[in-house]
Amino acid sequence: MRLTASPCTPEPGRLTEGPVWNAARHELLWVDITAGLIHRAALVAREDDSGVPDLGPTATLRLDRPVGAVTPCASGGLLAAAGTAFLRVDDTGAYAEVAAPAMADDGTPRRMNDAACDPGGRLLAGTMALDGTTPGAGALYRLDPDGTVTTLLDGVGISNGLGWSPDGRLLYYADSATRRVDVLDYDPVKGDVSHRRPFADTGGDGVPDGLAVDTAGRVWVAVWGAGEVRAYTPDGVLHAVVTVPASQVSSCAFAGPDLDVLVITTAAEGLSPERLAAEPEAGRLFACRPGATGLPVPPFADQPVPGRLPLAGQDTPLRR
Repeated sequence: MRLTASPCTPEPGRLTEGPVWNAARHELLWVDITAGLIHRAALVAREDDSGVPDLGPTATLRLDRPVGAVTPCASGGLLAAAGTAFLRVDDTGAYAEVAAPAMADDGTPRRMNDAACDPGGRLLAGTMALDGTTPGAGALYRLDPDGTVTTLLDGVGISNGLGWSPDGRLLYYADSATRRVDVLDYDPVKGDVSHRRPFADTGGDGVPDGLAVDTAGRVWVAVWGAGEVRAYTPDGVLHAVVTVPASQVSSCAFAGPDLDVLVITTAAEGLSPERLAAEPEAGRLFACRPGATGLPVPPFADQPVPGRLPLAGQDTPLRR
């Protein structure tokens, strides 16, 4: 099955990434990583009769560091994986650091990259070398609601897409440096991972980036360099291809009240002037109705849980 995505209204960004649907506020969140921006938008109707919604921008927050990902919190704020730490961000862009993983003191600058909440509301977030060229400099971490940070994987090249099977027992994970999506067994109670093995290879024409999972267990993978989102069945067979008129497709997410709209982010960063002229839509968001329904993405569970400490730093004053 082949589909085509339609461009959306928000202005193109440099390195737009990490779309996530905030069901509590009926809005889409996404980031522009190197610009340090968090964007918010509502789904709105288009003037044509295509039936594919557009995005109407509502707000932009600016941080003082690269922001790899953002997710809504159960408390109503936002949690950002930014720089080398986790930040609690309010509606004005004021923030407080709530936790930070211990990273190797080896002279390699690093930053947070993609992140997503598991079905229990814990945040999994990965890192990479700042310049993206140092092999094995990244890792995958888990942030628990009490502020504890646990290393799940190390020796990662470029930590990217994260998504869970409908029963929460499988984690799909893209380390872009491997040019494939892996699948791991996931403990939905403890948040631990095991038995990592290959799931789908994107081939030689692109690398896997962000991903999303639908209710049938299909994995929708943004393929950087190929101008496509590819959907794979639970057994790793290609199911559908969504064509995007921008080569650097960075991520995708299901959005809308029924989670039946696939929103796709792309990037312009790193393209030559000639490539930018050939790809005027690079950096823009796109949307389509893929005939699939996405899984709900829970907010970060920062509300107090009986028997557990509140999120570290939640009483720290926010700063700009």
